[in-house]
Amino acid sequence: MKKLVLVLSFISGSLIAQESTFDSQYSVGVGMGAAYSGLGANFALLSKTDMKYVSVGCVEYSSRYGSTCGLGIGWIVTDLFDSDSNKHGLGVYATKAGHEVYATTENFNFKENEYYGAGVSYTYFMNGIDKPGFNFGISAHATNAKHDEKINGFLQVGYQF
Repeated sequence: MKKLVLVLSFISGSLIAQESTFDSQYSVGVGMGAAYSGLGANFALLSKTDMKYVSVGCVEYSSRYGSTCGLGIGWIVTDLFDSDSNKHGLGVYATKAGHEVYATTENFNFKENEYYGAGVSYTYFMNGIDKPGFNFGISAHATNAKHDEKINGFLQVGYQF
């Protein structure tokens, strides 16, 4: 958990330190995937070639345990490869990734654990990263889960306003 807090602090500091231009604009998006913390929304700071965002959403729902919702942060860039297009983005993100229930050997009790993930993503922006429109993507992340899968991912579809 301490490592995750350290990684989140580092990413947050990097996102703030990178913002030094005045040609940025803001965007709100809705959808499902890494950029939306599951099924949710994001608030993003955009430039011609990148998107820094904070997201809130739910990654799972169970009639027995309720929903697992949380926050996420991320950064997507389109100028990693020398290209004239700003439609193909590679990103990094951290988000709440799930919830697990498992049996313990002590008195046969059950324990619950919410876990987090950090990963990489690819996103295709239909109109470019700095314009309103649909986006599609895929991502993979590693988690700090104790018993569930350690590597997971999201498919992504959303709309940035």
